[in-house]
Amino acid sequence: MEDSKEKVVMSWSGGKDSSLALYDILQNDKYEVVSLLTTVSEGYERISHHGVRRELLKQQADSVGIPLHELHLPQHNCTNDVYEAIMRKAMLEYIEQGVNSVVFGDIFLEDLREDREKNLALVGMKAIFPIWKRNTVKLVNEFIDIGFKGRICCIAAKNLSEEFCGRNINKEFLDDLPDSVDPCGENGEYHSFVYDGPIFNNPVKIETGETILMDVRYFTDLLPAN
Repeated sequence: MEDSKEKVVMSWSGGKDSSLALYDILQNDKYEVVSLLTTVSEGYERISHHGVRRELLKQQADSVGIPLHELHLPQHNCTNDVYEAIMRKAMLEYIEQGVNSVVFGDIFLEDLREDREKNLALVGMKAIFPIWKRNTVKLVNEFIDIGFKGRICCIAAKNLSEEFCGRNINKEFLDDLPDSVDPCGENGEYHSFVYDGPIFNNPVKIETGETILMDVRYFTDLLPAN
């Protein structure tokens, strides 16, 4: 019965690992995903860290068919304390709705997992990591093989050249990655926007726009397409 399922919220970046984690959790009859939780930078009106437009984020959530919950982070002076206060308020609201768990797409960064678990424990919640410790070579190939389609929206300039930005995640992309780069970009080497796959009801139509360098990262502006 639907009521017997455990209600969870999905920590959603719109990228490859989030999509794989959501795909995994949706296969499990134990859980009901009540919302996709995404942090958005005010002023820029884009997904934090990934730089993807809110318009595309909304189209993505509509296609997946799960309500989108945007948390807006201040453009300036968004300290860790400010971020944690915003997140804590959101978590307390979820608890009032009977949601006690958050799903993450992390793979092997131990310090990040510990930080997430610690912060959630402060409000009496727990974290779920569906793809934790999965082999990243096998994981990214599974992403491709089961029909997901993603495009690179951001790369770390120290790890990859500008030419990787705007590319689709496919076998050729994987073949071109330097050996020093994790295949899933788990160390922050690259971020992606997923526009089609088994969790989508229809593809999100996108075009590749301009690529710019901001600080230490290249960002490719993905645009809605007709």
